[in-house]
Amino acid sequence: MEYCLVSKTSDCRNCYKCIRHCPIKAISFKDNKAEIIHDECILCGRCHLVCPQNLKIIRNDIDIVKELIVRKQAVVSLAPSFISYFHTSFDNVKEALLKLGFYDVEETAIGATIVKKQYEKMMEEEKEDVIISSCCHSVNLLIQKHYKEALKYLAPVYSPMVSHGKDIKERNKKAVVVFIGPCIAKKDEGDKHSEYIDAVLTFEELEEMLTKAGIEIARNYDNVKKEESKARLFPITGGILKTLNQQNPKYTYLAIDGVEECEAVLEDILAGKIHHCFIEMSACHGSCVNGPMMREKRSIVSKDIEVCASAGDKDFAVNEKTDINYEYSPIYFTQVAEPTDKDIQNILNSIGKSNKENELNCGSCGYETCRKKARAVLLKRATKEMCLPYLMDKAQSFSNNIVSQSNVGYLVLDENLNIQLVNRKLCQIFGVYSQEDILKSSVSTILDPTDFAKALGGDNLIRKKEYLSSYDKYVEMTITYDKKYHILIASIKDITSDELEKQKRAENTQKTLKIANEVIEKNMRSVQEIASLLGESAAETKVALLSLKETIDKDE
Repeated sequence: MEYCLVSKTSDCRNCYKCIRHCPIKAISFKDNKAEIIHDECILCGRCHLVCPQNLKIIRNDIDIVKELIVRKQAVVSLAPSFISYFHTSFDNVKEALLKLGFYDVEETAIGATIVKKQYEKMMEEEKEDVIISSCCHSVNLLIQKHYKEALKYLAPVYSPMVSHGKDIKERNKKAVVVFIGPCIAKKDEGDKHSEYIDAVLTFEELEEMLTKAGIEIARNYDNVKKEESKARLFPITGGILKTLNQQNPKYTYLAIDGVEECEAVLEDILAGKIHHCFIEMSACHGSCVNGPMMREKRSIVSKDIEVCASAGDKDFAVNEKTDINYEYSPIYFTQVAEPTDKDIQNILNSIGKSNKENELNCGSCGYETCRKKARAVLLKRATKEMCLPYLMDKAQSFSNNIVSQSNVGYLVLDENLNIQLVNRKLCQIFGVYSQEDILKSSVSTILDPTDFAKALGGDNLIRKKEYLSSYDKYVEMTITYDKKYHILIASIKDITSDELEKQKRAENTQKTLKIANEVIEKNMRSVQEIASLLGESAAETKVALLSLKETIDKDE
Protein backbone atom coordinates (compact mmCIF):
# COMPACT_ATOMS: atom_id res chain seq x y z
CA MET A 1 0.00 0.00 0.00
CA GLU A 2 1.37 3.41 -0.97
CA TYR A 3 1.88 6.20 1.54
CA CYS A 4 -1.26 8.18 2.30
CA LEU A 5 0.64 11.49 2.34
CA VAL A 6 3.56 12.25 0.02
CA SER A 7 5.68 15.22 -1.04
CA LYS A 8 5.67 16.48 -4.60
CA THR A 9 9.14 17.97 -4.90
CA SER A 10 9.32 19.41 -8.42
CA ASP A 11 7.82 22.81 -7.56
CA CYS A 12 9.25 23.30 -4.06
CA ARG A 13 10.06 27.00 -3.47
CA ASN A 14 12.32 26.58 -0.41
CA CYS A 15 10.02 28.43 2.00
CA TYR A 16 10.60 25.88 4.81
CA LYS A 17 7.00 26.37 5.95
CA CYS A 18 6.34 22.64 6.20
CA ILE A 19 9.43 22.21 8.41
CA ARG A 20 8.41 25.16 10.54
CA HIS A 21 4.93 23.73 11.18
CA CYS A 22 5.83 20.04 11.51
CA PRO A 23 5.69 19.40 15.27
CA ILE A 24 8.21 16.54 15.14
CA LYS A 25 10.32 17.77 12.21
CA ALA A 26 9.65 14.73 10.05
CA ILE A 27 10.68 16.73 6.98
CA SER A 28 14.06 16.63 5.30
CA PHE A 29 15.37 19.31 2.97
CA LYS A 30 18.02 18.54 0.39
CA ASP A 31 18.63 19.37 -3.24
CA ASN A 32 16.19 22.27 -2.82
CA LYS A 33 13.35 19.87 -2.09
CA ALA A 34 11.34 19.23 1.08
CA GLU A 35 10.41 15.58 1.58
CA ILE A 36 8.42 13.78 4.26
CA ILE A 37 10.37 11.33 6.43
CA HIS A 38 7.68 8.65 6.41
CA ASP A 39 9.23 6.50 9.13
CA GLU A 40 8.90 9.34 11.61
CA CYS A 41 5.75 11.09 10.32
CA ILE A 42 2.62 10.92 12.50
CA LEU A 43 0.29 12.13 9.71
CA CYS A 44 -1.07 15.14 11.57
CA GLY A 45 -1.52 16.84 8.19
CA ARG A 46 -0.08 20.22 9.08
CA CYS A 47 2.39 20.20 6.19
CA HIS A 48 -0.53 19.62 3.83
CA LEU A 49 -2.41 22.56 5.28
CA VAL A 50 0.42 25.10 5.22
CA CYS A 51 2.28 24.33 1.99
CA PRO A 52 1.73 27.39 -0.24
CA GLN A 53 2.46 25.31 -3.36
CA ASN A 54 0.06 22.48 -2.38
CA LEU A 55 2.88 19.96 -2.69
CA LYS A 56 1.88 17.64 0.18
CA ILE A 57 -0.46 15.28 -1.60
CA ILE A 58 -3.07 13.05 0.08
CA ARG A 59 -3.67 9.66 -1.45
CA ASN A 60 -6.97 9.58 -3.30
CA ASP A 61 -8.98 6.38 -2.67
CA ILE A 62 -12.11 7.25 -4.66
CA ASP A 63 -11.51 4.59 -7.34
CA ILE A 64 -11.09 1.89 -4.66
CA VAL A 65 -14.37 2.93 -3.05
CA LYS A 66 -16.20 3.00 -6.39
CA GLU A 67 -15.13 -0.59 -7.01
CA LEU A 68 -16.29 -1.64 -3.54
CA ILE A 69 -19.68 -0.05 -4.15
CA VAL A 70 -20.11 -1.99 -7.38
CA ARG A 71 -18.91 -5.38 -6.14
CA LYS A 72 -19.71 -5.50 -2.44
CA GLN A 73 -22.14 -4.45 0.23
CA ALA A 74 -20.28 -1.26 1.09
CA VAL A 75 -21.30 0.11 4.48
CA VAL A 76 -20.23 3.63 5.48
CA SER A 77 -18.92 4.45 8.94
CA LEU A 78 -19.51 8.23 9.05
CA ALA A 79 -17.38 10.23 11.50
CA PRO A 80 -19.46 12.37 13.91
CA SER A 81 -17.69 15.54 12.74
CA PHE A 82 -19.81 15.32 9.55
CA ILE A 83 -22.17 17.97 10.88
CA SER A 84 -19.35 20.54 11.05
CA TYR A 85 -18.52 19.86 7.43
CA PHE A 86 -21.89 19.42 5.75
CA HIS A 87 -24.06 21.44 8.20
CA THR A 88 -26.99 19.10 8.02
CA SER A 89 -28.52 16.10 9.73
CA PHE A 90 -27.21 12.55 9.58
CA ASP A 91 -30.40 11.46 7.77
CA ASN A 92 -29.73 13.90 4.92
CA VAL A 93 -26.12 12.72 4.51
CA LYS A 94 -27.24 9.10 4.64
CA GLU A 95 -29.82 9.71 1.92
CA ALA A 96 -27.18 11.17 -0.40
CA LEU A 97 -24.76 8.31 0.28
CA LEU A 98 -27.41 5.71 -0.50
CA LYS A 99 -28.04 7.48 -3.82
CA LEU A 100 -24.31 7.23 -4.46
CA GLY A 101 -24.66 3.44 -4.25
CA PHE A 102 -23.59 2.55 -0.70
CA TYR A 103 -25.40 -0.39 0.83
CA ASP A 104 -25.91 1.24 4.22
CA VAL A 105 -24.67 4.16 6.34
CA GLU A 106 -23.98 4.14 10.08
CA GLU A 107 -22.38 6.58 12.50
CA THR A 108 -18.86 5.97 13.75
CA ALA A 109 -20.26 7.24 17.05
CA ILE A 110 -21.59 3.72 17.51
CA GLY A 111 -18.00 2.51 17.68
CA ALA A 112 -17.20 5.46 19.95
CA THR A 113 -19.87 4.29 22.36
CA ILE A 114 -18.30 0.81 22.50
CA VAL A 115 -14.88 2.42 23.15
CA LYS A 116 -16.00 4.76 25.91
CA LYS A 117 -17.70 1.89 27.73
CA GLN A 118 -14.37 0.07 27.66
CA TYR A 119 -12.66 3.17 29.09
CA GLU A 120 -15.21 3.28 31.90
CA LYS A 121 -14.52 -0.36 32.67
CA MET A 122 -10.75 0.26 32.82
CA MET A 123 -11.15 3.10 35.28
CA GLU A 124 -13.55 1.11 37.35
CA GLU A 125 -10.98 -1.67 37.66
CA GLU A 126 -8.29 0.86 38.70
CA LYS A 127 -5.47 -1.27 37.31
CA GLU A 128 -3.77 1.59 35.51
CA ASP A 129 -2.18 4.68 37.04
CA VAL A 130 -2.40 6.78 33.85
CA ILE A 131 -4.66 6.04 30.89
CA ILE A 132 -4.29 7.79 27.53
CA SER A 133 -7.18 7.58 25.08
CA SER A 134 -6.46 5.67 21.88
CA CYS A 135 -8.99 7.34 19.58
CA CYS A 136 -6.56 9.61 17.65
CA HIS A 137 -4.32 7.67 15.29
CA SER A 138 -1.79 10.52 15.09
CA VAL A 139 -1.41 10.45 18.88
CA ASN A 140 -1.06 6.67 18.76
CA LEU A 141 1.69 7.03 16.12
CA LEU A 142 3.38 9.73 18.20
CA ILE A 143 3.62 7.34 21.13
CA GLN A 144 4.47 4.26 19.07
CA LYS A 145 7.28 6.02 17.20
CA HIS A 146 8.62 8.71 19.50
CA TYR A 147 7.52 7.92 23.06
CA LYS A 148 7.74 4.15 23.17
CA GLU A 149 8.23 4.13 26.95
CA ALA A 150 4.74 5.62 27.28
CA LEU A 151 3.05 2.77 25.36
CA LYS A 152 2.08 1.12 28.66
CA TYR A 153 -0.16 4.12 29.34
CA LEU A 154 -1.93 4.02 25.95
CA ALA A 155 -5.34 2.41 26.40
CA PRO A 156 -5.21 -1.09 24.81
CA VAL A 157 -8.42 -0.43 22.91
CA TYR A 158 -9.22 -0.04 19.23
CA SER A 159 -10.19 3.41 17.99
CA PRO A 160 -13.88 4.13 17.34
CA MET A 161 -13.30 3.67 13.59
CA VAL A 162 -11.78 0.19 13.90
CA SER A 163 -14.20 -0.81 16.66
CA HIS A 164 -17.13 0.17 14.51
CA GLY A 165 -15.72 -1.62 11.46
CA LYS A 166 -15.31 -4.78 13.53
CA ASP A 167 -18.85 -4.41 14.90
CA ILE A 168 -20.33 -3.95 11.41
CA LYS A 169 -18.56 -7.02 10.03
CA GLU A 170 -19.66 -9.14 12.98
CA ARG A 171 -23.26 -8.15 12.27
CA ASN A 172 -22.99 -8.46 8.48
CA LYS A 173 -20.51 -11.03 7.20
CA LYS A 174 -20.83 -9.75 3.62
CA ALA A 175 -20.17 -6.11 4.44
CA VAL A 176 -17.12 -4.09 3.50
CA VAL A 177 -16.53 -0.95 5.54
CA VAL A 178 -15.68 2.51 4.21
CA PHE A 179 -14.83 5.10 6.84
CA ILE A 180 -15.43 8.76 5.92
CA GLY A 181 -14.03 11.56 8.07
CA PRO A 182 -11.82 14.66 8.37
CA CYS A 183 -8.52 12.88 9.03
CA ILE A 184 -5.51 11.92 6.91
CA ALA A 185 -4.10 9.55 9.54
CA LYS A 186 -7.20 7.36 9.35
CA LYS A 187 -6.10 6.22 5.90
CA ASP A 188 -2.95 4.79 7.48
CA GLU A 189 -4.92 3.26 10.34
CA GLY A 190 -7.30 1.69 7.85
CA ASP A 191 -4.33 0.18 5.99
CA LYS A 192 -3.03 -1.31 9.24
CA HIS A 193 -6.44 -2.80 10.16
CA SER A 194 -7.63 -3.84 6.73
CA GLU A 195 -9.47 -6.81 8.21
CA TYR A 196 -12.03 -4.34 9.59
CA ILE A 197 -11.63 -1.25 7.39
CA ASP A 198 -11.60 -1.70 3.62
CA ALA A 199 -11.16 1.93 2.57
CA VAL A 200 -11.00 5.43 3.99
CA LEU A 201 -12.27 8.62 2.38
CA THR A 202 -11.92 12.19 3.53
CA PHE A 203 -14.94 14.48 3.53
CA GLU A 204 -13.38 16.25 0.53
CA GLU A 205 -13.18 13.01 -1.44
CA LEU A 206 -16.82 12.25 -0.61
CA GLU A 207 -17.82 15.72 -1.75
CA GLU A 208 -15.95 15.16 -5.00
CA MET A 209 -17.83 11.90 -5.59
CA LEU A 210 -21.18 13.53 -4.88
CA THR A 211 -20.44 16.47 -7.18
CA LYS A 212 -19.43 14.22 -10.09
CA ALA A 213 -22.55 12.13 -9.57
CA GLY A 214 -24.75 15.24 -9.48
CA ILE A 215 -26.03 14.44 -6.00
CA GLU A 216 -26.72 17.22 -3.51
CA ILE A 217 -27.08 16.79 0.24
CA ALA A 218 -30.19 18.48 1.64
CA ARG A 219 -29.13 21.42 3.82
CA ASN A 220 -31.43 21.53 6.80
CA TYR A 221 -31.33 20.62 10.47
CA ASP A 222 -34.57 18.62 10.61
CA ASN A 223 -34.15 15.75 13.07
CA VAL A 224 -30.53 16.78 13.61
CA LYS A 225 -30.65 15.66 17.24
CA LYS A 226 -31.37 12.12 18.34
CA GLU A 227 -31.83 11.05 21.92
CA GLU A 228 -29.46 8.08 21.65
CA SER A 229 -26.43 9.84 20.18
CA LYS A 230 -24.32 10.99 23.10
CA ALA A 231 -21.09 9.73 21.48
CA ARG A 232 -21.46 12.34 18.73
CA LEU A 233 -19.50 14.51 21.18
CA PHE A 234 -16.29 12.57 20.53
CA PRO A 235 -14.87 14.96 17.84
CA ILE A 236 -14.63 18.02 20.12
CA THR A 237 -11.98 18.68 22.74
CA GLY A 238 -13.14 17.03 25.94
CA GLY A 239 -15.85 15.18 24.01
CA ILE A 240 -14.78 11.76 25.25
CA LEU A 241 -14.93 12.99 28.83
CA LYS A 242 -18.43 14.40 28.25
CA THR A 243 -19.71 10.98 27.17
CA LEU A 244 -18.54 9.13 30.29
CA ASN A 245 -21.56 8.08 32.32
CA GLN A 246 -19.46 7.63 35.42
CA GLN A 247 -16.14 8.98 36.57
CA ASN A 248 -13.97 7.38 39.19
CA PRO A 249 -13.16 10.08 41.80
CA LYS A 250 -9.70 8.56 42.19
CA TYR A 251 -8.80 9.77 38.68
CA THR A 252 -8.25 13.25 37.32
CA TYR A 253 -9.85 13.69 33.91
CA LEU A 254 -8.03 15.91 31.41
CA ALA A 255 -8.40 16.79 27.71
CA ILE A 256 -5.28 17.80 25.74
CA ASP A 257 -5.24 18.90 22.10
CA GLY A 258 -2.34 19.76 19.79
CA VAL A 259 0.77 17.66 19.18
CA GLU A 260 3.07 20.00 21.11
CA GLU A 261 0.80 19.89 24.15
CA CYS A 262 0.56 16.10 23.91
CA GLU A 263 4.35 15.86 23.77
CA ALA A 264 4.70 18.05 26.85
CA VAL A 265 2.25 15.86 28.78
CA LEU A 266 4.02 12.68 27.65
CA GLU A 267 7.31 14.14 28.88
CA ASP A 268 5.74 14.83 32.27
CA ILE A 269 4.24 11.35 32.44
CA LEU A 270 7.61 9.75 31.73
CA ALA A 271 9.21 12.05 34.30
CA GLY A 272 6.79 10.74 36.93
CA LYS A 273 5.02 14.07 37.37
CA ILE A 274 1.51 12.84 36.49
CA HIS A 275 -0.46 10.13 38.31
CA HIS A 276 -4.06 8.85 38.56
CA CYS A 277 -5.19 10.50 35.35
CA PHE A 278 -7.37 9.68 32.38
CA ILE A 279 -6.07 11.86 29.55
CA GLU A 280 -8.00 12.43 26.35
CA MET A 281 -5.43 13.30 23.66
CA SER A 282 -6.01 14.76 20.20
CA ALA A 283 -3.30 15.77 17.74
CA CYS A 284 -5.40 18.57 16.23
CA HIS A 285 -6.09 21.77 18.12
CA GLY A 286 -9.82 21.62 18.68
CA SER A 287 -9.82 17.86 18.06
CA CYS A 288 -11.47 16.24 15.03
CA VAL A 289 -13.81 19.13 14.17
CA ASN A 290 -10.60 21.01 13.32
CA GLY A 291 -9.02 18.12 11.45
CA PRO A 292 -6.82 18.71 8.39
CA MET A 293 -9.61 17.97 5.94
CA MET A 294 -12.21 20.33 7.40
CA ARG A 295 -12.56 22.86 4.58
CA GLU A 296 -14.03 25.82 6.42
CA LYS A 297 -11.83 28.21 8.35
CA ARG A 298 -14.10 29.19 11.21
CA SER A 299 -13.86 29.23 14.96
CA ILE A 300 -13.59 26.00 16.88
CA VAL A 301 -16.30 27.26 19.22
CA SER A 302 -18.85 27.48 16.40
CA LYS A 303 -17.99 23.92 15.37
CA ASP A 304 -18.31 22.68 18.94
CA ILE A 305 -21.73 24.31 19.28
CA GLU A 306 -22.90 22.59 16.10
CA VAL A 307 -21.71 19.19 17.34
CA CYS A 308 -23.21 19.65 20.80
CA ALA A 309 -26.55 20.60 19.26
CA SER A 310 -26.66 17.27 17.42
CA ALA A 311 -25.76 15.05 20.39
CA GLY A 312 -28.38 13.43 22.61
CA ASP A 313 -28.23 12.55 26.30
CA LYS A 314 -28.23 8.78 25.92
CA ASP A 315 -25.84 6.21 24.46
CA PHE A 316 -26.29 4.38 21.19
CA ALA A 317 -27.53 0.84 21.65
CA VAL A 318 -24.42 -1.26 21.06
CA ASN A 319 -23.17 -4.80 21.41
CA GLU A 320 -20.92 -4.52 24.46
CA LYS A 321 -19.59 -8.02 23.85
CA THR A 322 -17.61 -6.85 20.81
CA ASP A 323 -13.97 -7.49 21.64
CA ILE A 324 -12.07 -4.28 20.97
CA ASN A 325 -8.97 -4.99 23.04
CA TYR A 326 -5.76 -4.25 21.15
CA GLU A 327 -2.16 -3.93 22.32
CA TYR A 328 -0.30 -1.16 20.52
CA SER A 329 3.25 -2.12 19.55
CA PRO A 330 6.26 0.14 19.18
CA ILE A 331 7.14 1.20 15.64
CA TYR A 332 10.87 1.14 15.06
CA PHE A 333 12.82 2.89 12.37
CA THR A 334 16.49 3.22 11.61
CA GLN A 335 18.17 5.33 14.25
CA VAL A 336 21.14 7.41 13.24
CA ALA A 337 24.02 8.19 15.57
CA GLU A 338 23.28 11.32 17.58
CA PRO A 339 25.73 14.14 16.72
CA THR A 340 28.13 15.19 19.44
CA ASP A 341 28.15 18.67 20.94
CA LYS A 342 31.50 19.24 19.25
CA ASP A 343 30.09 18.35 15.84
CA ILE A 344 27.14 20.65 16.38
CA GLN A 345 29.42 23.50 17.43
CA ASN A 346 31.56 22.99 14.32
CA ILE A 347 28.47 23.48 12.16
CA LEU A 348 27.50 26.56 14.15
CA ASN A 349 30.99 27.97 13.75
CA SER A 350 30.82 27.45 9.98
CA ILE A 351 27.75 29.69 9.73
CA GLY A 352 29.09 32.45 11.93
CA LYS A 353 27.55 31.33 15.22
CA SER A 354 30.68 30.84 17.26
CA ASN A 355 29.09 32.08 20.48
CA LYS A 356 25.69 32.06 22.15
CA GLU A 357 25.01 35.69 21.26
CA ASN A 358 25.08 34.79 17.57
CA GLU A 359 22.58 31.94 18.01
CA LEU A 360 19.52 34.02 17.17
CA ASN A 361 17.07 31.08 17.28
CA CYS A 362 14.89 33.07 14.86
CA GLY A 363 13.17 29.97 13.46
CA SER A 364 13.33 31.15 9.82
CA CYS A 365 14.89 27.81 8.83
CA GLY A 366 11.96 25.90 10.38
CA TYR A 367 13.78 24.78 13.52
CA GLU A 368 13.18 26.30 16.94
CA THR A 369 16.86 26.76 17.73
CA CYS A 370 20.14 27.09 15.87
CA ARG A 371 21.45 23.98 17.61
CA LYS A 372 18.51 21.89 16.41
CA LYS A 373 19.12 23.19 12.90
CA ALA A 374 22.83 22.29 13.18
CA ARG A 375 21.84 18.81 14.35
CA ALA A 376 19.56 18.48 11.30
CA VAL A 377 22.45 19.50 9.03
CA LEU A 378 24.61 16.76 10.51
CA LEU A 379 21.77 14.26 10.01
CA LYS A 380 21.56 15.41 6.37
CA ARG A 381 18.03 16.68 6.85
CA ALA A 382 18.91 20.32 6.36
CA THR A 383 21.55 22.51 4.75
CA LYS A 384 23.60 25.33 6.20
CA GLU A 385 22.13 27.67 3.60
CA MET A 386 18.68 27.34 5.20
CA CYS A 387 19.84 29.88 7.82
CA LEU A 388 18.49 33.25 6.66
CA PRO A 389 20.79 35.45 8.80
CA TYR A 390 23.78 33.42 7.58
CA LEU A 391 22.71 33.80 3.95
CA MET A 392 22.16 37.53 4.39
CA ASP A 393 25.54 38.00 6.05
CA LYS A 394 27.17 35.93 3.32
CA ALA A 395 25.48 37.91 0.56
CA GLN A 396 26.29 41.19 2.29
CA SER A 397 29.93 40.21 2.71
CA PHE A 398 30.12 39.11 -0.90
CA SER A 399 28.57 42.31 -2.24
CA ASN A 400 30.58 44.50 0.12
CA ASN A 401 33.84 42.91 -1.03
CA ILE A 402 32.94 43.41 -4.66
CA VAL A 403 31.76 46.98 -4.20
CA SER A 404 34.58 47.99 -1.87
CA GLN A 405 37.28 46.60 -4.18
CA SER A 406 35.75 48.05 -7.33
CA ASN A 407 37.47 50.87 -9.25
CA VAL A 408 34.01 52.32 -9.84
CA GLY A 409 32.20 54.56 -7.37
CA TYR A 410 28.74 53.39 -6.32
CA LEU A 411 25.97 55.50 -4.87
CA VAL A 412 22.50 54.44 -3.70
CA LEU A 413 19.79 57.05 -3.05
CA ASP A 414 16.25 56.85 -1.74
CA GLU A 415 13.39 58.53 -3.59
CA ASN A 416 14.06 61.74 -1.68
CA LEU A 417 17.55 61.76 -3.23
CA ASN A 418 19.18 61.14 0.12
CA ILE A 419 22.35 59.01 0.13
CA GLN A 420 21.77 55.53 1.57
CA LEU A 421 24.90 53.71 0.50
CA VAL A 422 28.29 54.75 -0.82
CA ASN A 423 31.56 52.91 -1.37
CA ARG A 424 35.11 54.02 -0.68
CA LYS A 425 35.95 54.61 -4.35
CA LEU A 426 33.20 57.20 -4.69
CA CYS A 427 34.51 58.97 -1.61
CA GLN A 428 37.95 59.09 -3.26
CA ILE A 429 36.51 60.53 -6.44
CA PHE A 430 34.82 63.40 -4.63
CA GLY A 431 37.39 63.92 -1.93
CA VAL A 432 35.14 62.78 0.94
CA TYR A 433 37.06 61.72 4.02
CA SER A 434 34.73 58.84 5.07
CA GLN A 435 31.46 57.27 3.99
CA GLU A 436 29.74 58.31 7.21
CA ASP A 437 30.30 61.98 6.35
CA ILE A 438 27.73 61.92 3.55
CA LEU A 439 25.37 59.07 4.48
CA LYS A 440 21.75 60.26 4.90
CA SER A 441 22.61 63.64 3.38
CA SER A 442 21.23 64.95 0.10
CA VAL A 443 23.06 64.02 -3.09
CA SER A 444 23.24 67.77 -3.80
CA THR A 445 26.07 68.00 -1.26
CA ILE A 446 28.38 66.35 -3.79
CA LEU A 447 26.61 66.42 -7.17
CA ASP A 448 24.06 68.33 -9.22
CA PRO A 449 20.78 66.42 -8.52
CA THR A 450 19.25 67.17 -11.94
CA ASP A 451 20.23 63.88 -13.59
CA PHE A 452 19.04 61.92 -10.52
CA ALA A 453 15.68 63.67 -10.60
CA LYS A 454 15.33 62.81 -14.31
CA ALA A 455 16.10 59.13 -13.59
CA LEU A 456 13.49 59.15 -10.83
CA GLY A 457 11.00 60.30 -13.45
CA GLY A 458 11.90 57.40 -15.72
CA ASP A 459 14.68 58.93 -17.82
CA ASN A 460 17.61 56.72 -16.86
CA LEU A 461 21.11 57.93 -17.59
CA ILE A 462 23.46 55.56 -19.43
CA ARG A 463 27.22 56.15 -19.57
CA LYS A 464 27.03 59.92 -19.74
CA LYS A 465 30.43 61.63 -19.89
CA GLU A 466 30.67 64.87 -17.94
CA TYR A 467 33.28 67.34 -16.73
CA LEU A 468 32.80 68.27 -13.07
CA SER A 469 34.41 71.68 -12.77
CA SER A 470 34.07 71.70 -8.97
CA TYR A 471 36.35 68.68 -8.79
CA ASP A 472 38.31 69.27 -12.03
CA LYS A 473 37.47 65.71 -13.03
CA TYR A 474 35.92 63.92 -15.94
CA VAL A 475 33.45 61.11 -15.07
CA GLU A 476 31.30 58.53 -16.83
CA MET A 477 27.96 58.21 -15.02
CA THR A 478 25.08 55.71 -15.17
CA ILE A 479 21.92 56.26 -13.08
CA THR A 480 19.01 53.78 -12.93
CA TYR A 481 15.80 53.78 -10.90
CA ASP A 482 14.68 50.52 -9.25
CA LYS A 483 10.90 50.84 -8.87
CA LYS A 484 10.55 47.61 -6.92
CA TYR A 485 12.85 48.71 -4.13
CA HIS A 486 12.32 52.48 -4.55
CA ILE A 487 15.99 53.33 -4.90
CA LEU A 488 18.30 55.06 -7.36
CA ILE A 489 21.58 53.33 -8.15
CA ALA A 490 24.46 55.30 -9.67
CA SER A 491 27.81 54.07 -10.91
CA ILE A 492 30.40 56.81 -11.39
CA LYS A 493 33.74 56.08 -13.03
CA ASP A 494 36.65 58.53 -12.89
CA ILE A 495 37.85 58.86 -16.50
CA THR A 496 40.00 61.96 -15.95
CA SER A 497 43.30 60.28 -16.89
CA ASP A 498 41.72 58.84 -20.05
CA GLU A 499 40.31 62.21 -21.07
CA LEU A 500 43.60 64.00 -20.41
CA GLU A 501 45.38 61.41 -22.51
CA LYS A 502 42.93 61.99 -25.34
CA GLN A 503 43.46 65.72 -25.08
CA LYS A 504 47.24 65.23 -25.21
CA ARG A 505 46.92 63.05 -28.30
CA ALA A 506 44.70 65.68 -29.92
CA GLU A 507 47.28 68.41 -29.19
CA ASN A 508 50.07 66.31 -30.69
CA THR A 509 47.95 65.72 -33.78
CA GLN A 510 47.43 69.47 -34.17
CA LYS A 511 51.18 70.14 -33.86
CA THR A 512 51.93 67.51 -36.48
CA LEU A 513 49.31 68.98 -38.80
CA LYS A 514 50.78 72.47 -38.39
CA ILE A 515 54.29 71.28 -39.28
CA ALA A 516 52.93 69.39 -42.28
CA ASN A 517 51.08 72.48 -43.49
CA GLU A 518 54.24 74.59 -43.16
CA VAL A 519 56.27 72.06 -45.16
CA ILE A 520 53.61 71.93 -47.84
CA GLU A 521 53.41 75.72 -48.08
CA LYS A 522 57.25 75.98 -48.36
CA ASN A 523 57.31 73.34 -51.05
CA MET A 524 54.48 75.04 -52.88
CA ARG A 525 56.50 78.22 -53.16
CA SER A 526 59.43 76.28 -54.52
CA VAL A 527 57.15 74.56 -56.99
CA GLN A 528 55.80 77.86 -58.22
CA GLU A 529 59.33 79.17 -58.82
CA ILE A 530 60.32 76.31 -61.05
CA ALA A 531 56.83 75.75 -62.49
CA SER A 532 57.76 77.14 -65.80
CA LEU A 533 60.68 74.76 -66.02
CA LEU A 534 58.85 71.63 -64.93
CA GLY A 535 55.65 72.17 -66.88
CA GLU A 536 53.23 69.31 -66.68
CA SER A 537 55.43 67.50 -64.16
CA ALA A 538 55.14 70.44 -61.73
CA ALA A 539 51.38 70.47 -62.07
CA GLU A 540 51.20 66.81 -61.17
CA THR A 541 53.42 67.41 -58.14
CA LYS A 542 51.08 70.20 -57.04
CA VAL A 543 48.05 67.93 -57.30
CA ALA A 544 49.82 65.25 -55.27
CA LEU A 545 50.84 67.67 -52.54
CA LEU A 546 47.34 69.15 -52.34
CA SER A 547 45.93 65.64 -52.07
CA LEU A 548 48.33 64.93 -49.19
CA LYS A 549 47.23 68.09 -47.45
CA GLU A 550 43.56 67.15 -47.76
CA THR A 551 44.30 63.73 -46.36
CA ILE A 552 46.04 65.22 -43.31
CA ASP A 553 43.11 67.64 -42.81
CA LYS A 554 40.65 64.72 -42.83
CA ASP A 555 42.71 62.72 -40.33
CA GLU A 556 42.53 65.66 -37.97
